[in-house]
Amino acid sequence: MSRPEVTPEEVYLAHGEAEAQIIKAKLVSYDIPAMLVSSAAPSVHVFVIDGLGEYRVMVPHSLAEQARQLLEGDEDV
Repeated sequence: MSRPEVTPEEVYLAHGEAEAQIIKAKLVSYDIPAMLVSSAAPSVHVFVIDGLGEYRVMVPHSLAEQARQLLEGDEDV
């Protein structure tokens, strides 16, 4: 059973791997551990059709609010 404070929580939905990697790098640079989650096979990620190329950026629940505040002004990523 996972502890609530470390349970992953989505803080950003990226439309492609490159965007997701940029967001993850920013979070990690502020000591917020992040991971990327996608349901599509890697070969499909070139295209974003009906959410297939989307990546969810996840952080521990206890850091989710801090991560969201950090990303608030990053609409131009």
